[in-house]
Amino acid sequence: MISENDNAPDFTLERDGGETVTLADFGGKYIVLYFYPKDNTPGCTIEANDFSAKIKEFENLDCVVLGVSPDTVRKHDNFVKKYDLKVVLLADIDKKLIESYGLWVEKKMFGRIYFGVERSTFLINPKGKIVKEWRKVKVKGHVDEVLETLKNLS
Repeated sequence: MISENDNAPDFTLERDGGETVTLADFGGKYIVLYFYPKDNTPGCTIEANDFSAKIKEFENLDCVVLGVSPDTVRKHDNFVKKYDLKVVLLADIDKKLIESYGLWVEKKMFGRIYFGVERSTFLINPKGKIVKEWRKVKVKGHVDEVLETLKNLS
């Protein structure tokens, strides 16, 4: 499992809009890599909107914000359009990146057991090293905490 002080795993994934991107495409910048379960669900929508509302502050700190879920590019495009999101959304359909971070986990809801994405965020420095991780994220206040951590590093 990936943790603080590890190098961030490389990836090649399609983003909203259909362009293919890699980790190296964002080299020289801080990266907020946040993993979320599913587009257009309550917590995921709040989180994406919260990151979008603060995107200028992240950009002013030379940071890009990338959201990752197993949803398709088409679902991401609809999600971005519906809420005018300002973050980059990556489609990890085969869950390889999600699994490399140890985030494809067993979950329980209303007595039902299933597998899904554990909401988590990783802050990656310009050299590709993970400098901070947040696992089992609670959405309320999370974006402000990530932004404050980034400000303290910059």
